[in-house]
Amino acid sequence: MKIKFILISLLFLIGISCKTVEKESNSTHKIKIEWTENLEGDFSFKEKWNYPEYVYKNRFGQLSCDGDCPIEIDRMKDESGKIYQDSLQAFYKVIDTTHIFHSLKSKNRMYEYSGTDFIEFNKLENGIVKGESINNSSTHSRLVIELQNDSCTSFVTFNSIRDLGINNFPVKSGTIRVDKTFFENGIIKAVFDFKFENTLESDKELFWKGKIYNKVRAK
Repeated sequence: MKIKFILISLLFLIGISCKTVEKESNSTHKIKIEWTENLEGDFSFKEKWNYPEYVYKNRFGQLSCDGDCPIEIDRMKDESGKIYQDSLQAFYKVIDTTHIFHSLKSKNRMYEYSGTDFIEFNKLENGIVKGESINNSSTHSRLVIELQNDSCTSFVTFNSIRDLGINNFPVKSGTIRVDKTFFENGIIKAVFDFKFENTLESDKELFWKGKIYNKVRAK
């Protein structure tokens, strides 16, 4: 009788496991890419730029860093925050002051999101072109887009600063239009409008829509 009970329990657990796997596989929704030869719209946002996060111009007209910065730069500044003249060259070897051009213009309804203007694309070894938006100190929801052949998949990774852990919101519906000529030349120029499954609060709709313009880098 005891052996029979154990066997029934094992079969029950296996059944639950199979259903779980099936549920996860069905959550990957593919969206057909709408290719276009001349994608119209205002993409002038790509001409705007920012310095990397935490880099700013101080009251002495110097590009400086405040916040999550390398500790060694502290000895290169005086008490007022001015960078010593003889430390400028060394300072800018440590601090990146590159102009980062905007690659994403969008709006959404997501958790712990204050905005981002950047998304990076890489071509993976399996041929997938993968894009990930760039988080910052006050944005903790990251958009992920994967393009392969004529299909697109997407999800949002929410890495909460609260006690909510890491949550993935898979796309459930939407559209994406991609300029084919630009794509063939290694540039993603696209317009998208996605709705996502809210795995935290099913009664609250999550969406992300906007425009993208950026080069694809080889991974």
